[in-house]
Amino acid sequence: MVELDDVPELVEPVVIAAFEGWNDAGEAASGVIRHLEESWGATPLAALDPDDYYDFQVTRPTVEMVDGQTRRISWPTTRLSLAKLPGSDRDVVLIHGIEPNMRWRAFCRDLVGIMLELGAQTVVLLGALLADAPHTRPVPVTAASSDDGLAKRMRLEPARYEGPTGILGVLQDACANADLETVSLWAAVPHYVAQPPSPKATLALLRWVEDVLDVSVSLGELPEQARAWENGVNELAEQDTEVAEYVRALEEQKDATELPEASGDAIAREFERYLRRRGDSE
Repeated sequence: MVELDDVPELVEPVVIAAFEGWNDAGEAASGVIRHLEESWGATPLAALDPDDYYDFQVTRPTVEMVDGQTRRISWPTTRLSLAKLPGSDRDVVLIHGIEPNMRWRAFCRDLVGIMLELGAQTVVLLGALLADAPHTRPVPVTAASSDDGLAKRMRLEPARYEGPTGILGVLQDACANADLETVSLWAAVPHYVAQPPSPKATLALLRWVEDVLDVSVSLGELPEQARAWENGVNELAEQDTEVAEYVRALEEQKDATELPEASGDAIAREFERYLRRRGDSE
């Protein structure tokens, strides 16, 4: 357990968390945390003891060079950093970790304990999964919330997934049991381009983070990177007729099943983002 005695009292803190591994197809979710750390100038806050949760023969430490001379061991762990939400006094705690190899329930108890000690009010959990999604269409993001009021405000459907889960599912359950308002966001990454990075999926998650927190996030070069990624996949598909035919089949399936009301919700969200960014620029 980490010590937080020197941390000042935070202002309505919100937690945003992502974990590398099974929950992070294309590193899309962890890419959001890295982007926010840089964009919001986050500072290190704490780290969990890796000896308690990681099998180092499975998740090995790495050797890094410091100043080109000294070698340093970097241990796999879960780290917390602190930043301010743009245009607000509200604090945000960013959690970036690797899915633990053991003691998941203790791991989640420790993280929830830290959140409660910091006075967290809202927790946003980010994940990404491989799916039969065409890379040429907007990245589908599935959102669910443990809070009925937030779910109604965001027009979220109840989560209906049944099957294997990762550390995000266990942590979401632990947060709900602790009466923490929790939102989970999952981006669907095309399984035929699963290698990281996946900037288009990262961008889709970031836009949902904006909606949930009602903030405007500096996107930097992400939109350009997302376009370059899509163009690159287009070029690869053009060189392989089987892949091109498969993508067309996915596009037809996607277009046929897209509900009009879902498209309307997406248009409404984009308009709200436009108004928010316009307000921030004035």
